[in-house]
Amino acid sequence: MTPDAIAALDRADPLASKRAAFDLPEGVIYLDGNSLGALPRHVPARVADVVSAQWGERLIRGWNDCGWIDLPARVGDRIARLIGAPQGAVIAADSTSLNVMKALCAALEMRPARHVILSDTGNFPTDLYVAQGVAARYGAMLRTVAPEAVDDAIGDDVAVLMLTEIDYRNGRKHDMAALTAKAHEHGALTLWDLAHSAGAFPVDVTGAGADFAVGCGYKYLNGGPGAPAFIYVAPAHQNAIAPAHAGWMGHAAPFAFEHDYRPADGILRMTVGTPSIIGLAALDAALDVWDGVDLRRVAEKSAALGDLFIAAVERSCPELRLASPRDARARGSQVSFHCADGYAVMQALIAHGVIGDFRAPDLMRFGFTPLYTRYAGVAEAADRLATVLRDGVWKLPQFQVKAKVT
Repeated sequence: MTPDAIAALDRADPLASKRAAFDLPEGVIYLDGNSLGALPRHVPARVADVVSAQWGERLIRGWNDCGWIDLPARVGDRIARLIGAPQGAVIAADSTSLNVMKALCAALEMRPARHVILSDTGNFPTDLYVAQGVAARYGAMLRTVAPEAVDDAIGDDVAVLMLTEIDYRNGRKHDMAALTAKAHEHGALTLWDLAHSAGAFPVDVTGAGADFAVGCGYKYLNGGPGAPAFIYVAPAHQNAIAPAHAGWMGHAAPFAFEHDYRPADGILRMTVGTPSIIGLAALDAALDVWDGVDLRRVAEKSAALGDLFIAAVERSCPELRLASPRDARARGSQVSFHCADGYAVMQALIAHGVIGDFRAPDLMRFGFTPLYTRYAGVAEAADRLATVLRDGVWKLPQFQVKAKVT
């Protein structure tokens, strides 16, 4: 596309005004929102208010006066809209890994005669680690198959199908509705990790019939590093599950200080300990950017950004090989390319003002956050990538040493 055509896309973008809501460094093209979302401009003021005015002035009274005690449920309800869940079905709490454990334990206890957790080899490693631990505890087993083989692997011995909707490596998208239906046909439950889905495109856990879902608050939801995660439990299951962690915030009467545990009604029983109020406040404020946003427009722009980037990179960087699905309907809001020297190339590209990331052994990943990514930025990123490859700057020693976090 010509520069004029690309500029026209930015002018016509119905989400263009949302970019001003984010504090983005000047001169940086940020294509790593699928790892850590950018900072919404109003979040620091909200956090400062919670720290200084609420905590500083109200002290312990903040739990009631400032509504801290209800913040996990309120934030959960805001996330529910983004994943197609009803109010009262999502709670914001803990980390994604802990929520995966809670959901897996609940699912196995709901299917006591079955002993298989089915997942795929493309799932995010932490989910698999958690599943290994849960399986050992319950005398179950984790069975993994290639992503393309999941459908055929669903059988009558499966207790729970645990999948991440978007493959973190290449952006490949599972068909949540079809796989959930297949699992239910065989009497299995489903657990979906929405870490790369929530806020990237419309999700419909209700329409798909998902039993459980989890996700993080720091990627497309822009809640900040280590932001609280969330867990969804289908309303029909909420009062039937026994929490794996019986903490006081999940008690039916937490301030009665009873000696014996009684689970709260509904999604609240999936909470455990005292919530992180400062983290939740930052996530709550970050979710303001979604007010009035039509997620269909988000999906349309995500697809268009990915298509533009693929075309531009393949035209100017023929040595790279596309790792993501070419069809936008089959991928999330990211594009990956195979590159033999991908780590060094990515480090050099970051030094040239384009921030993406690398996943072993050879994948360069580029995430597109439609609320703040511009078409012109995507085209420029492809041009800078071509320059880095052509000039061989990535061969310099400083780009060869791997950092602790990439």
